[in-house]
Amino acid sequence: MKRRTFLGGAMAVAVVGHGSSAFAQQSPIKIGMSMPQTGGLAGGGKASLLGIEIWRDDINAKGGLLGRKVELVVYDDKSSASETPAIYAKLVDVDKVDLLFAPYATVPTAPIMPFVKQRGLLLMGNFSFQVNSKVGHDMWFNNAPWGPADSWAASFLDLAQKAGGKNMALLTADQEFAQNLALTARDVAKKRNIPVVFDQVYPPNTVEFSSIIRALKAAKPDIVYVASYPPDSAGILRAVNEIGIGDDVKIFGGGMVGLQFAAVMSNLGSLLNGVVNYNTWLPEKSMYFDGTKEFFDKYTKRAIEAKVDPLGYYLAPFGYAMGEMIAAAVNSTKSLDQKGIAKYLRENEHKTIVGPIAFAADGERKETATLQAQFRGVKDKDIEQFRSSGKQVILFPDKLKTGDLISPFEAARK
Repeated sequence: MKRRTFLGGAMAVAVVGHGSSAFAQQSPIKIGMSMPQTGGLAGGGKASLLGIEIWRDDINAKGGLLGRKVELVVYDDKSSASETPAIYAKLVDVDKVDLLFAPYATVPTAPIMPFVKQRGLLLMGNFSFQVNSKVGHDMWFNNAPWGPADSWAASFLDLAQKAGGKNMALLTADQEFAQNLALTARDVAKKRNIPVVFDQVYPPNTVEFSSIIRALKAAKPDIVYVASYPPDSAGILRAVNEIGIGDDVKIFGGGMVGLQFAAVMSNLGSLLNGVVNYNTWLPEKSMYFDGTKEFFDKYTKRAIEAKVDPLGYYLAPFGYAMGEMIAAAVNSTKSLDQKGIAKYLRENEHKTIVGPIAFAADGERKETATLQAQFRGVKDKDIEQFRSSGKQVILFPDKLKTGDLISPFEAARK
């Protein structure tokens, strides 16, 4: 823990030399967070943190916030839900941070929601899914593009039904994120009278999926919805490649975490073809807003030096956007009062490098911007191919769409 804090401080100090001399006369504004730097979520956590660090350096180069340098206080939560409650208590009670960013992902964030609500603290969410649905904290704002809870499954099933899908198989990991996705998928399917012919939950440490895929194939579904985390997403696709999934399947994918990360994409290569999966940002024309290109120019250079995800599409620009929203709120309210910042965030639409963001009452997006995209023409061992448009064709939402679904799944894999 101490090492990461030192590194965050050291990098912030380095910025001072290039910024306003007034920084030296005032204490910094400290933003605290944990971030997975080790464990199963580390790949995403490192990319997310780099996006936030680029924002910190940009805002400090412009004079900081309220004339004060911005400093990040960051601890490694080891991708573990058991680590985050103590870390966030330390950030608030010992480090005395001014603002809090959530760690990347649902699992490490869920345990700190009761704490921040009890203390009346603003928390900028970082790609969690439905962690506020039961807590009901009115100072929670998620940077993720998810939108209404059922929109994720609804957009996938819209595509499936248009392709002729009439029944569904569910394959989900036994952890909070995947189970939240599966819950909404079952609800949407029920409302649409789509029978679920296969519904299996597997332990998060599962590495062998052959028997599960054989059982799924035997159920002869024509829609396959998968909610998995990075270590198991690859195992599922390898089993599908080995065994096949059946000619009846119109669409496969939905909620597979990991297929957005450069290392996983490069490792799987052509096994990705045909999969329709959620995503957040892709290098398609419809995805560029003010500052997007400039951000990725900086990210690409620094990612090499930092040895993190060389593409950084999934999380990094949203980490930057989280900082943009905080900066707009602090500058507009001219204060660090967390209730005032929350009121501003709730009542305004925010321009960011990932597009306009407006929040609903639950702190999630008013309107979903979650992409459903289909992998096309992916070759093996070529990470650079993913910097070009056309490798992940956007099917949803309509305002960002760049192509139509190729179905059935087996045909799309060719």
